[in-house]
Amino acid sequence: MKKTDLSYTFPKELIALKPERPSRVLLNNPGVSPQEISMTQLLSLFQPGDLLVINETKVIPSRLKSTSGEEFLFIRALSDFDWEVLFPAKAFRVGQSFDFPEGLKVELSEKGLPQRVRTSKPMEFDYFQKHGLVNLPPYILSERGKEKYLSEDQDWYQTKWAKEIGSVAAPTASLHFSLDDLNTLEAKGVTVRPLTLHVGLGTFFPLRSEQLTEHKMHFETVSVPKDLILKAEQTRASGRRVWALGTTVVRALESVKGDLLERDEEGDFSGETNLFIYPPYEFQLVNGLLTNFHQPESTLLALVCAFYGQEKVMEAYSYAIKERFRLFSYGDLSVWIQ
Repeated sequence: MKKTDLSYTFPKELIALKPERPSRVLLNNPGVSPQEISMTQLLSLFQPGDLLVINETKVIPSRLKSTSGEEFLFIRALSDFDWEVLFPAKAFRVGQSFDFPEGLKVELSEKGLPQRVRTSKPMEFDYFQKHGLVNLPPYILSERGKEKYLSEDQDWYQTKWAKEIGSVAAPTASLHFSLDDLNTLEAKGVTVRPLTLHVGLGTFFPLRSEQLTEHKMHFETVSVPKDLILKAEQTRASGRRVWALGTTVVRALESVKGDLLERDEEGDFSGETNLFIYPPYEFQLVNGLLTNFHQPESTLLALVCAFYGQEKVMEAYSYAIKERFRLFSYGDLSVWIQ
């Protein structure tokens, strides 16, 4: 598959600039044309004995402005003082220092993509909460105009079950669901279990090579309980459905089955994954996927195509655009069933 196989056009007014609830839902089921259903109808698709896997990562508002105006996206802590970041570094030299609130100094230690910096003191979550901005996607910021950041984003761009601090972007499929929705599913006999994948460059960095085989995913931190894997295997073996709430959940589960993670003394799985899923790929655990509509020529769209077939996915996207579904992070929900 080539990057251009994942290309499509859309009117910019379909880019969702804020969430609307309840979401519109596009159901894609084998042998049936794409059809719109309600969130209530979606919940009714879950059957007793099914498993829904969610990502309980928590988003850090990790976009910080220096006192001189440069905007840094802090991606991942490598140590107490070293971070991977993204900022317009071309005009700056290695060793150059930048000032931030509360006397924090950040020195550029390595150029590249991403860059690396060294901080004068450890940066805790509270610092980002106090001084940081939510790392909204560029397409939202550019379409919003002058008022790029809204106070509501702090709530909008965080899942209702966020727990483990570490993501720079939200697992956006989860934004469509409330805790009441999860309780409704559990009451009807659906098992809901969490894992953690901290969203970083691997999830949202665009494809740069025409040949997908040449694209290198950045590593992201993952933690998956052994009991979850056992439950997923048992669910599949019993003929029930393993639903992944988002592409990050898919990559975490499939990373376990691909032996990409380590096991600790308790048998739980953890480590870093750079798993890139694109056609052809044989999914070992997941057979139900709930996810947003993704950008053209993205790794996320490649994953959906691997799950459901490139031709059928592009047909569904054409239908969604024709019917004016709202696109991307704050947009509507698509459901894919094998």
